[in-house]
This record gives sequence, structure tokens and C-alpha cells, in this order.
Amino acid sequence: MTESDITLYRLQACPFCERVVRKLHEYGLDYQSRFVEPMHSDRDVVKRLSGKRTVPAIVDENTGVTMSESANIVAYLERTYGEGEETAGGVA
Repeated sequence: MTESDITLYRLQACPFCERVVRKLHEYGLDYQSRFVEPMHSDRDVVKRLSGKRTVPAIVDENTGVTMSESANIVAYLERTYGEGEETAGGVA
């Protein structure tokens, strides 16, 4: 079994996390899901990676990018793996 180069840190039933999951599926990207602690103050793994305790957070080993915030991640995925279109306040 090989590991994906993209890791998504997320919460169960988090609508912001699901937005990123939908975009990953839309582009057919293979990724690993890591579910994190529901308590914001306990998310030390995410804090070490992204500097913030918020989720979703993504680590893309293909490009060396680590980021959080669903809108930022979706825009990044569109720029990097899509056809360059961005939604939700981004550049068309």
C-alpha cells in the first residue's frame, strides 16, 4: 500500500472539511484523511504543521504546501490541480 502525497487534517461532520473533500474528489486526487481532536486546544498536530489549530488543514508533499482554511485550500487546489478557475471570491 502506498501513501498519498496529500494529507487532509479534518473533523468528523465538519462542513468546511467536507468542502475540501468534495474538491479533492472533483479533481480525482488521492489523499489521506487524518481526523483530529474535536477540542480546538488539543489540536497540537495541526498546530505543529500549519501554525494554527484550525481545520481543515492540508499538507501537499507534491508542492511542499501546507495550509489551513477551506477557502484557501479550495483556491489552492483549483490553481494547482484544476484548470485555474477559482470560486468563492477568487480570480476567475
